[in-house]
Amino acid sequence: MKTLTVFTPTFNRAFCLSTLYESLCHQSSKDFKWLIIDDGSTDTTRELVNTWIKKNNIDIQYQYQENQGMHSGHNTAYSLIDTELNVCIDSDDFMPNNAVENILKLWKKRDQNENIAGIIGLDAFKNGEIVEKIPETFQYATLSELEIENNIKGDKKLVLRTDVVKEFPPYPIYEEERLVPLGTLYLMIDQKYKYLCTNTVFCIIEYLPDGSSKNILKQYKKSPNGFLYSRIIEMTYSKSFYYTFTRAVHYISSCIFLKKWMFTSANPKKEITLLALPFGLLFHLYVIFKIKD
Repeated sequence: MKTLTVFTPTFNRAFCLSTLYESLCHQSSKDFKWLIIDDGSTDTTRELVNTWIKKNNIDIQYQYQENQGMHSGHNTAYSLIDTELNVCIDSDDFMPNNAVENILKLWKKRDQNENIAGIIGLDAFKNGEIVEKIPETFQYATLSELEIENNIKGDKKLVLRTDVVKEFPPYPIYEEERLVPLGTLYLMIDQKYKYLCTNTVFCIIEYLPDGSSKNILKQYKKSPNGFLYSRIIEMTYSKSFYYTFTRAVHYISSCIFLKKWMFTSANPKKEITLLALPFGLLFHLYVIFKIKD
């Protein structure tokens, strides 16, 4: 059995999947499989993947499902993965030729006594620029320690233990919505596990115009249940007044989109949410102003 699953949720990305495929074919270690979750594509994704499966250059598993959004693709992937480790590489990204080898070497050298969920590595742009390095003082850390407590921003690449992922509930599916922030799972993992930190680059990224990171305000409007779910979890585990306050602002906007006027219902930080109410209303008006469709 392979040690690592590289999984890719994709929707109508046949035009860019070849770059990722080529990078996987050139990996210095073949101790991985590529799991493609086709989230209802209507382009030539299926045909393209079938040609690669026939070539048999790498181990490929293809799974089609009706369109439900990125988070649903992660749910499906986690239900199918049977390797020790997994890493998500998006359809518009690719891996350096030694990425799999580096992941497996780091994993074998880890401190067996540490209760860790996987590895936090780096993303880089095509020009070689690192998104943001992790200070050397962090040998083991949670994602929250890095991003929230120490303001080490920028996308990181998570390699996860599959058995750890399966301890936590799948992302909820909401009819007519296509996004639940993926960080909710990572935040729950943070409450129990840390990660081995490395400044090794695992992924080369590119932000396409139709990517969710480029359309976040639209997503707030289109997926209010998904963001409400996320804000509740974020406030539940937050240790910072400022961070809780910002999550409460977003929470209020999601409630308004859903016409849930009891803002303190199912809210873990009711007092802070009440303080954030005027700011939440202003933020909601800002989203409405910016998104006119």
